[in-house]
Amino acid sequence: SQSLRPYLQCVRSSLTAALSLSNFASQTSERHNVPEIEAKSSPELLLNPLTVSRNENERVLVEPSINSVRISIKIKQADEIENILVHKFTRFLTQRAEPFFILRRKPVKGYDISFLITNFHTEEMLKHKLVDFIIQFMEEVDKEISEMKLFLNARARFVAESFLTPVGETPPLVAIVAYVALVRLSGDASAPNRSTTEDSRAPACLLASGAQESLVILACSSLQQASPRK
Repeated sequence: SQSLRPYLQCVRSSLTAALSLSNFASQTSERHNVPEIEAKSSPELLLNPLTVSRNENERVLVEPSINSVRISIKIKQADEIENILVHKFTRFLTQRAEPFFILRRKPVKGYDISFLITNFHTEEMLKHKLVDFIIQFMEEVDKEISEMKLFLNARARFVAESFLTPVGETPPLVAIVAYVALVRLSGDASAPNRSTTEDSRAPACLLASGAQESLVILACSSLQQASPRK
């Protein structure tokens, strides 16, 4: 989008400048060549990190060194549902990091996904293509999360309607069952936090907060539509 273009252009310029890497052997271990940004054994080989931020929830951290660059991305997350989707999506990718070559298995703390580019990558691949890959990932990940969220909402509505449409009278138990089904669809991580007190034994629908409120409203509206009119 047009609003995203200046942000991506700034990231592109920063990555292009940071990817000026050279082959540099370790100064502490003989016959070893490790990414200095990960080892951090020689502070003089590390350059100043750079953060490109669009807002509080969207930013990129570029950490350059003499022979490697670490790029960490914070993906936009507007609500709890998007938090869950981003976590599941990035976890799916990091578990398959080998085919991506530059993908880091564990992101830097405070970010959702990280990439590690070494001098060997820039020697074997085209530098501008590596930058294009990072930029394209940033462009597509927001679209993927939005599509997944729309699909999840549609599936939750379908489940609520299938539970409640054939019901003539709608006792509270049906509402609880429908809500539990919706929570399971949105993932185990979306279940409300339970305290260790006696309140944790209350029904799940009474402990809903944040993103779960929309699911409760959806279930209640379906309940009202399914209830027989007097």
